[in-house]
Amino acid sequence: MALPFSQSLRLCRWGAKPLGVAAAEARRGVSFKLEEKTAHSSLALFRGDTGVKYGLVGLEPSKVALNVERFREWAVVLADTAVISGRHYWEVTVKRSQQFRIGVADVDMSRDSCIGVDDRSWVFTYAHRKWHTMLANEKAPIEGIGQPEKVGLLLEYEAQKLSLVDVSQVSVVQTLQTDFRGPVVPAFALWDGELLTHSGLEVPEGL
Repeated sequence: MALPFSQSLRLCRWGAKPLGVAAAEARRGVSFKLEEKTAHSSLALFRGDTGVKYGLVGLEPSKVALNVERFREWAVVLADTAVISGRHYWEVTVKRSQQFRIGVADVDMSRDSCIGVDDRSWVFTYAHRKWHTMLANEKAPIEGIGQPEKVGLLLEYEAQKLSLVDVSQVSVVQTLQTDFRGPVVPAFALWDGELLTHSGLEVPEGL
């Protein structure tokens, strides 16, 4: 089951039951765009808010709308739809990026932090031509995957799992055991190049 970003914030902060919650289709996962109001000033969204690119200088803070949801210190952006149940799968195309993080985070994680640094986000990070899992600023190496053009993420909410998927082999490369306590959203950070998201996909057979 998925929630629009604004409703998921109400649910998380005040315990209110949101209206219009729609269950995901039996096999089709969460469909989302990137939420501009969360994007750090160094990031720009494109292709209908499904892609994000990094700018070395970024936008002048004075030209970015003031918003308490915006990440202030790190180049992070969250998706606009939260997950509260079910199995969901999405893919990320990597373009000219040598340093990025992809995963999920609590909808109300600190906007002064970075995904992977605290214990309320779960990510796979790529840097220096190597993959790692990352939780609470602790890293563990991932073997058996290079720098593919596209990777997949499989979120299993009830099973408390997030997996990195080799799209070419349709196989799980690494799984993070999570500790979800409420709504979580797809989360992205990058320090060069571009990431393009593909959501609303069916969970591939065999996963």
